[in-house]
Amino acid sequence: MYETVKVSIHNFIMTITLHRPEKLNAYSLQMHDELLDCFNQADEDDDVRVIIITGKGRAYCAGADLENGADTFKSDVPMDEFRDKAGILALRIFELKKPIIAAINGAAIGIGVTMTLPMDIRIASDNAKMGFVFTRRGITQEACSSWFLPRIVGINQALEWVSTGRIFSSQEALGKGLVSRVVPRQELLHTAQQLAMEIVDNTSAVSVAINKQLLWKMLAAEHPMRAHLLESKYLYCTGRSEDAKEGVNSFLEKRKPNFPLKVSKDMPSFFNEDNELI
Repeated sequence: MYETVKVSIHNFIMTITLHRPEKLNAYSLQMHDELLDCFNQADEDDDVRVIIITGKGRAYCAGADLENGADTFKSDVPMDEFRDKAGILALRIFELKKPIIAAINGAAIGIGVTMTLPMDIRIASDNAKMGFVFTRRGITQEACSSWFLPRIVGINQALEWVSTGRIFSSQEALGKGLVSRVVPRQELLHTAQQLAMEIVDNTSAVSVAINKQLLWKMLAAEHPMRAHLLESKYLYCTGRSEDAKEGVNSFLEKRKPNFPLKVSKDMPSFFNEDNELI
């Protein structure tokens, strides 16, 4: 079905593999369209509880495909109509109802690293390298990274990495909070799968969908009262649900839960069609 990505679904986990190994999985327009289609499919399929995204071969994604040379970043679209493709991708990931784990198996450069910023969990192999190299290409940031990066690692670290455009190791990324774990390359996918199964086996899909949006979107709230009001609304709704009953009963009965609610049809009515908290 796809040419630049490979997709499999097993044990309620959708694994997306960037699959241009001969180009170090460089990001192309075709990859952009195929990834968006994957994410749309994942959100519509209740048999997908978690998404893992990784790369084929030596790299995760070595950045934008530069086959057009000096014209790579040039657009003939009027400026007020231009929207960078990486930003469209990042916003789609941000709005996902399903949790997504980046398993960074090698070089993640430019869009290769910025596409991971709106993902919920980032883990890396011990040989992975990363870099926000935009200043070294004479361009500015993309993929909404000026919003995401300082929120993840702080403004000082974001400014250092972006200003220098230098390549840094996964160990440095771990120390600065960009990734949550660094593991040997051969253990990376297994580690990501273990994290995914923690979600699949133990959590409510509806609860995960709401909570991930609360955490992300409250980063921009001006006052904790905004969080209080939203949390109160969603706690009232979920506290009366069949999932809450199952969550309590399974705990008391010392068994794994079997949550009945589905993201496709059981989201609260005030979680609107654009996946926005209202």
